[in-house]
Amino acid sequence: MSKSMQNNPRSIIETILVLLLLLSLMLALYDVVKVFFGVLTFALIFSVSFSDIFERLVRLIGNRRKLAAVIYSILLVAIVALPVLVIVGAVRAHIRGAIDWIGRIRASGLPPLPDWIGRLPIVGGDIQVFWQQLQDSPRDTITHHEEQVRMLLRHALTSGVGMISTILQVVVGIVISAFFLVSRDKILQPIKATVAHLLGRRDGLTLLAATTQAIKGVSIGMMGTAFVAAILAWIGLAIAGISFSLILAGLVFFLVLIQVGPLVVWVPVVVWSAMQENTATTVFLIIYGVGLLAVDGFLKPVLIARSGGKLPFLVMFLGVIGGLAAWGFTGMFKGAIIMAVFYTLFTSWLQKKRMSTS
Repeated sequence: MSKSMQNNPRSIIETILVLLLLLSLMLALYDVVKVFFGVLTFALIFSVSFSDIFERLVRLIGNRRKLAAVIYSILLVAIVALPVLVIVGAVRAHIRGAIDWIGRIRASGLPPLPDWIGRLPIVGGDIQVFWQQLQDSPRDTITHHEEQVRMLLRHALTSGVGMISTILQVVVGIVISAFFLVSRDKILQPIKATVAHLLGRRDGLTLLAATTQAIKGVSIGMMGTAFVAAILAWIGLAIAGISFSLILAGLVFFLVLIQVGPLVVWVPVVVWSAMQENTATTVFLIIYGVGLLAVDGFLKPVLIARSGGKLPFLVMFLGVIGGLAAWGFTGMFKGAIIMAVFYTLFTSWLQKKRMSTS
């Protein structure tokens, strides 16, 4: 501390007040920006994952980056819109089918439950008892399970609203990613200058490279997991002889990418197969769906950690799992970046200590 600071308590107080003001400003900025974390997360995923393809498109159309951005946005939004239209069409078809099914139940009662469902391990007996109660006294059974039915409907409603919100975030994220790709150097330049000014050119660029690699690892891991899940889903649906298996696989890719998961597609397919009394196909789809869910759950953190470049596997793995548990979907990026920054700063500090003691 300088002599002027030591002899001037007012300067110390003013410095503290300025720091507190800056801290308050940063917290307020975080509150404003955190609303857009989902959109920015998708923008990062698309801009990192498709950067090479975008650059090839730019060269193909004569280095016109803005035109390439427009083409890129239209194509990706169309790819996203197709699964959405499939979802809407499927929901409308299922609603009509559900209305007809309810009408048949009112006229002739519930149909008997297939025997093989009652023989399912763990849950088969409970399902059979519940179905029998519904056949004998439907009003009393529904009244007895009123709270569970309410929770199920509430969960379905909130999940639907959440999916619509996520779809909108994806579309806006695609548009923002186009801006990132068009003016990539202009966006990175002030970030590089700020980090270099705060930490020095060498440490700043090293930290920025680690952060970029963490973002790239998460993006590649998420896209890779969605791609693998879609391929596996297509193979399973094709083996089971399900119609429109390619479209359903594309839907699985989209749902895994937005962190909804493959069950939104798989459960209706299993239910439909059970209603057709295809016992062998239904059992196969149930077993295959469990495997698909395991791939979605375990492959993602492993693939992200493997894509971390020079960052150790354990550092990226802990960052992704911890961030996902703490903050949800966007937490995978937050956790990976936090662990990458911490690891880079810590190793840089250790290197400087070794150099100073040697």
